[in-house]
Amino acid sequence: MPGFHSDDERTAWTRAESLLDRACAMMRQAETALERFKRGKELNRQRCALRGISATDAEIRWVETASAQNALADNSFHVGLATMYFGAASAHYTRALYLRSRDRT
Repeated sequence: MPGFHSDDERTAWTRAESLLDRACAMMRQAETALERFKRGKELNRQRCALRGISATDAEIRWVETASAQNALADNSFHVGLATMYFGAASAHYTRALYLRSRDRT
């Protein structure tokens, strides 16, 4: 945001930017966890195929493993944190815009 009109506006904007960075970091971690789940699922499918186990059974077996459950839990946790940080960033951006419009009048 070019040219701040007050220190409060600058502070709100800076906090919003910081929270947005944290939210993006949480989303990257969520994506990493999802990729871990997908990679493990595919490796398990391939191992099961070598032993003659159907793809459906392989998927059922994979979902029940601790690795799969941990990956899904990590994904869910980080998505929740990202949602919280995005909401907080939105509130601070809104505050900065409010302060800007209030200072103009």
